[in-house]
Amino acid sequence: MRPKRASSGHGHGHRWARLKHAVTPHSHDAVESVDRALEASRKGVRALWISFAALAVTAVGQAVLVAFTGSVALLGDTLHNFADALTAVPLAVAFLLARRAATRRFTYGLGRAEDLAGLIILVVIGASAAMAAWESVARLVSPQRVDHLGWVAAAGLLGFAGNELVARYRVRVGREIGSAALVADGLHARADGFTSLAVLGSAAGAALGWWWADPVVGLLITAAILAVLWSSAKEVFARVLDAVDPELVGRAERALATTPGVRGVGGLRLRWVGHALRAEAELEVDPRLSLAEAHRIAHEAEHRLCHALPRLGGALIHAHPSGHQEAHELVAHHR
Repeated sequence: MRPKRASSGHGHGHRWARLKHAVTPHSHDAVESVDRALEASRKGVRALWISFAALAVTAVGQAVLVAFTGSVALLGDTLHNFADALTAVPLAVAFLLARRAATRRFTYGLGRAEDLAGLIILVVIGASAAMAAWESVARLVSPQRVDHLGWVAAAGLLGFAGNELVARYRVRVGREIGSAALVADGLHARADGFTSLAVLGSAAGAALGWWWADPVVGLLITAAILAVLWSSAKEVFARVLDAVDPELVGRAERALATTPGVRGVGGLRLRWVGHALRAEAELEVDPRLSLAEAHRIAHEAEHRLCHALPRLGGALIHAHPSGHQEAHELVAHHR
């Protein structure tokens, strides 16, 4: 069969819709699928710019306090917050690119730009970890006095509050639109919030006269950044390598297998393109069926798949007669 898009199922009972279905490639209302993708991108971009503004204000406020407190732990936290704010830029660009229509060169569109943005985010997180580590080690070698400890503690609380608000917003929107990169970025912000609380430990240590507390907390923050880098890298590289939740595969299998007329399901594959799923599947049907009837069963299976996978952006369903392997042998040696 041909690639298809998700549908609301509206209008299938009208005569004009049936005529259109008969003379054009079946799309299951492609306009609605495109509209949903555009709306998802708009929500993603809006979430990114709002969170960017919140983190930028947080980081600037902390930077001002770094200037007259001299806390390297606070500096590390500030660098990380600046880095987290900047990750909104590549993600926003990716969401905007995803809105572009497919072309003869990019036949799937540019949804995978989101995966490239995820890789850029990993680089930014890694750079912030390296800078925080460098400054912390330098401060261990050459100790400096930390002043205005009350402001250092206040800056830590500011960082925690700003990051937690951003984390909740990004994770909620990311899960709503199916964006792994945005969810990962939200979890990154949440981890940043807890590292900001570590700055309180730096202030407490300095108040007790422990000169080494500030750089040690800076190193602990570096370790926390590296932990975030590792968890984010697993998410991003899994998406780049086309990993999907096995639960989604099981859900798709059940939807296809329970379609009336389907005798077996094989060759099921799912992959993410941006924040939309693409599916491929082979269905076994009664060899005595007419081409039109097999075609109808394939569309019914696709319709059920759309309901089973709300983020489905397209499907390729191939129906073939069960028990007949001769046709497959024609191309088997090419695979």
